Amino acid sequence: MTLRDRLMIKVPASTANLGPGFDSMGLALDLYLTLEIEKSKEWHCYSFCEELKDFPTGEDNYIVKVALQTAAHYGVELSPCKIKVESDIPLARGLGSSASAIVAGIELADAVGGLHLTKQQKLLHATEWEGHPDNVGASIYGGLVIGCYKQNEVDMLSFTNLPIEVVVLIPQEILLTKASRDVLPESYTRQEAIEASSTANLLVGALLTQNWELAGKMMESDRFHQPYRKSLIQGYDEIEQMAKANGAFGTALSGAGPTMICFTEKGRAAGLVKAFETGFPAMTAKKLLIDYIGSSVIELVK
Repeated sequence: MTLRDRLMIKVPASTANLGPGFDSMGLALDLYLTLEIEKSKEWHCYSFCEELKDFPTGEDNYIVKVALQTAAHYGVELSPCKIKVESDIPLARGLGSSASAIVAGIELADAVGGLHLTKQQKLLHATEWEGHPDNVGASIYGGLVIGCYKQNEVDMLSFTNLPIEVVVLIPQEILLTKASRDVLPESYTRQEAIEASSTANLLVGALLTQNWELAGKMMESDRFHQPYRKSLIQGYDEIEQMAKANGAFGTALSGAGPTMICFTEKGRAAGLVKAFETGFPAMTAKKLLIDYIGSSVIELVK
């Protein structure tokens, strides 16, 4: 065991898809899942965060399960730890809460078990747990990520210079990913697939060349999932219209929803937050920053 003192693991939230980048594009955001870890005689997780208080406290805790299985893959048995878990990532709102837990578990296995995993290895393990690389990739690498997962391999690129601001509008109600996936079609025609993939391709080009008007157009032209999920989101069209009228160049579902995410040029996010607070007082509007660091492990001196 390499844990000498206390460790802190910090994992950013993420948004996925950005509209047409279905299961392949993600962006890290500055909301965090944080673990404080120290040696213990048995596994024990605890939290002062209201949303996390009812989660399992022992080896059946999801983060611990990921850690134990990751270590076991390398033939390592982890020594038990006491873990304080805190998070400002809202659960089941489309901001990567489950992906951050997976990444935290892998980082826990790596740090405590002395696995010395590369980011690529962490990404593959996380993608195998999550099923797609967008959220977990953003949480590991930071910034904007574009990834592809097939035949048990993951390829990913990360970009760390997007001069934009982000606003999220978070409803009070949750939306489980399974429910949101159940409304999607089983298959797409060739023409639908061409339109959907070309829209995603052009979104990447627009973001990287800072053509914000075109990026916004592509975000709202998705054919993969947003047309089918809009009915699950109360006020979707009204939110999109208000965002456009108050400085957003693009609006999309964050992941599977129900959170909506908007992108503005620098200096315009604060005005959009105020507009949302007035127009949708039952929801939480926040200006967020892009996290360019990704998951990190810090040794805390006693």
